[in-house]
Amino acid sequence: MEQERKIAVLIDADNVSPKYLKYILDEIAGHGAATYKRIYGDWTSPQLCSWKEALLEYSVTPIQQYGYTTGKNATDSALIIDAMDILYSHNVDGFCIVSSDSDFTRLAARLREAGMYVLGMGEKKTPRPFIVACEKFKYLESLIPEESPERKRNDNKAFRELVKSIRAIVSEISDDDGWAFMGEVGNMLNRRYPDFDTRNYGFSKLTPLVSSLSEFEIDSRKTSNPHITHKYIRNKENKGK
Repeated sequence: MEQERKIAVLIDADNVSPKYLKYILDEIAGHGAATYKRIYGDWTSPQLCSWKEALLEYSVTPIQQYGYTTGKNATDSALIIDAMDILYSHNVDGFCIVSSDSDFTRLAARLREAGMYVLGMGEKKTPRPFIVACEKFKYLESLIPEESPERKRNDNKAFRELVKSIRAIVSEISDDDGWAFMGEVGNMLNRRYPDFDTRNYGFSKLTPLVSSLSEFEIDSRKTSNPHITHKYIRNKENKGK
């Protein structure tokens, strides 16, 4: 049996709302076991008092860091120092850094250089350099289930960019008839775009998401197992070629 990945969860309280904490920990459970759960901030500040109940409920350890100098983020420094201490302890297999701040870009890159799995989480305002420095990145807004999973796509730039990306991948890996295995398309989307997550588009899985896009057609093929079918995708302009 494959050993479960041990993850150090380090949260920047200055850049995250307590309403996300449950969903952060639920998401991490799908990547491994949270062996460290620490959150950094100046807990004497009235702005952070809303965290108290959530931290007690989910057993997250608050790390006090006073803001010694105006304009300098001491919280970032404390988190970075702790991350390096944990790295050299050799007690974890990966890190989850929760922040919408680009100041952790170099930390994420350094941890990956050391062979660590790095999962980033932050709001959609998170700067791109931090996102791409992580192996995977999850938008906090997408972790909260919506009452209606359908999202408008007609004037949504994100959908247009997704279609463009899928088209390119299908063209690269398709067979002579233009068909590409859906599983491999998903793998390539995940490798190329650390922040790719079907939940960003209102869907729980890739196949329903692609099925909602009129630019593609899907073929279901039976396997030797009657309970398993494989899905293949083709760019519609290839039909009939």
